[in-house]
Amino acid sequence: MKTFYLTLLKNILFIFILTNFTISLEAKNPLLVNFNQPVMFSLVTSSDIKLATDDVIQKAEKIKNNIISLTEPRTFNNTLKKLDDLYAEVEIVWSASYLLANVSTDEAIRAEGLITAERVSNYFNQLQLNEALFNSVHDYAKSEEANQLMGYQKKYLDETILSFRRSGFGQSKEIRDQIKDVQSEITALSLQFNKNIAEVDDFLIFSEKELSGLPDNYKKVRIMDNGQYKVDVTYPSYIPFMTLADSDEARKKLFKVFKNRAYPKNISVLDNLIKKRVELVKLLGYSSYAEYITEIRMTKNPKTVWAFEKKLQKKVNKKAKKDVALMAGIKSKRLGREVAVIEAWEADYYENLVKKEFFQLDSEELKQYFEFNNVTAGLFEIYQELFGIHFQEVVNPSIWHEDVLMYEVFDKQTKQLIGQFYLDMFPRKNKYSHTAAFSIIMGKQFEQGYQKPTYALVCNFPKPTLEQPSLLSHREVETYFHEFGHLLHGILTTSKLIGFSGTSVKRDFVEAPSQMLENWAWKKESLALFAKHYKTGAIIPDELVEKMIAAKNVNSGTKNLQQIYYGTLDFTFHDGFIPTEKETTTTIVKDLQNSITLYPYVEGTHFQASFGHLVGYAASYYGYKWSEVYAADMFSVFESEGMLNAEVGARYRKTILEPGGTKDPLILVSDFLGRKPNNKAFIDNLGL
Repeated sequence: MKTFYLTLLKNILFIFILTNFTISLEAKNPLLVNFNQPVMFSLVTSSDIKLATDDVIQKAEKIKNNIISLTEPRTFNNTLKKLDDLYAEVEIVWSASYLLANVSTDEAIRAEGLITAERVSNYFNQLQLNEALFNSVHDYAKSEEANQLMGYQKKYLDETILSFRRSGFGQSKEIRDQIKDVQSEITALSLQFNKNIAEVDDFLIFSEKELSGLPDNYKKVRIMDNGQYKVDVTYPSYIPFMTLADSDEARKKLFKVFKNRAYPKNISVLDNLIKKRVELVKLLGYSSYAEYITEIRMTKNPKTVWAFEKKLQKKVNKKAKKDVALMAGIKSKRLGREVAVIEAWEADYYENLVKKEFFQLDSEELKQYFEFNNVTAGLFEIYQELFGIHFQEVVNPSIWHEDVLMYEVFDKQTKQLIGQFYLDMFPRKNKYSHTAAFSIIMGKQFEQGYQKPTYALVCNFPKPTLEQPSLLSHREVETYFHEFGHLLHGILTTSKLIGFSGTSVKRDFVEAPSQMLENWAWKKESLALFAKHYKTGAIIPDELVEKMIAAKNVNSGTKNLQQIYYGTLDFTFHDGFIPTEKETTTTIVKDLQNSITLYPYVEGTHFQASFGHLVGYAASYYGYKWSEVYAADMFSVFESEGMLNAEVGARYRKTILEPGGTKDPLILVSDFLGRKPNNKAFIDNLGL
């Protein structure tokens, strides 16, 4: 019973670790599907979510009671596998409901989806503290068969026992009861934190003059009847504005609104969440939440994380200072006076000017070659070729919104269906505001066959209009390749247990496979497959690709410092910090931004209120940089043997993607590389 099961929001990817083999109710509840049948999303109502949740928890209880009351000798199949089956029974309702909580246009469905997330999380917390269930697993662990387990079965047993102990076994019943109460409070606070972010509907009204520098197509979709412009804080609105708007004051105003999303609501929620996490780990005997979390990560302890962050900061600081100096030089010319400081609301704007002046790279020109449908077709072609798979669009699928597309994934060699996925790619009100791969059904072996995984990719790319198709920035293209990598990690799994399915790997490794796949957005060979001018169809010129590659390391220092800042902020919140009137989360934000990044903190902003990773990646955000070491090392193989080398792709699928969490990450990477991993490629990629 892995701790991962109990993580309320599973992770910022929202990659869940369960699967389903229930049958439909007599009432034909669309969430209770037959084996390997899709969810009929268009038919789901809020009452369906509640009734389906009742049903699967009842069925899970039956499995639990059967495990506990077993009279025959315990085996892996009748104890550990049944425990995995228990979680699988609940998964399709849990995951599908949470997806709907983040993407449905129906307020009642969104609300009921969050209620189910809380109910299921609390139910799993109770299981983790069930003494009779623990004793059943512990009794099996003492058996002769258990002592002879190998491979994924031994790993699953060891991690299940550890997970029970990390939930309070070894403590008195009184302490375990307190733990259950605290975990329930953490669940509720976590849901509220993310709900407040999802409900943000902030915007500003700007004049024509304030939108100077922005292209006509940006203005056309935001103009109001009175001739002014409504600019919201979704990424398709915010990022171009911060990159192209000439008005410093306009950018500053929008920056402040963006950095105050979910403020002030989430400040008190975050304070309480941090305090409750401290309370939890004290009950469990850990010195900090960071110690509790890193115990089951690759890093093993907080000391390793702190050393990693500080060493990396020192390494990139010199390059970051050069980045700022370059921007400051352009700013000085523009203002007609000498300046040395770049403000946070100026960073994207001056980075763009650096690319224009020193590399003749125009971000708006570049977008012309990244039309959404062309990028999608190229991405599909690349991943199909690399991994020996085929995507086929489903005609008239049952979906939650008209923008959504559904695809089936087939193995090219066997022609067998592997899984399905949905694409929900454009922003709308009350939709999840970032990018993530949500699981719907996780892969798992059952007697009747293998449960086909199903995932949804949820993004917020610019929506096409009558005047212009959806044109992506190169950053968004990278994001697309990255998140689709998470999706494939889940779909291509062959794990027999849901607890190790797909992305159910150590959290500080989970980003590595997807980070590795970002590289296909940078190479001429792969770009030629999808980077086509949206009007003429002309393939992106080599000259423009070379400019893009040459400019790749513009602000690599400041960007790496920003990631170090995020990781350090998260870790600081969770390694001994308790919010007080004198030392608040805001004072920590201010101190760390000023001491790590080279962009001064902007008074009156509260970035932490919308830092959603503080829920799913608590004390784990460092993993984004940590996993880049392995991503870079793995990519070096493709770089030397061929970007579209199907043999290397097949090896990557077999050794990295298919095993999921059945093996330790270091073993997975070593199997793929044929050697021990090193950080040489990572250091080279820092652009220092």
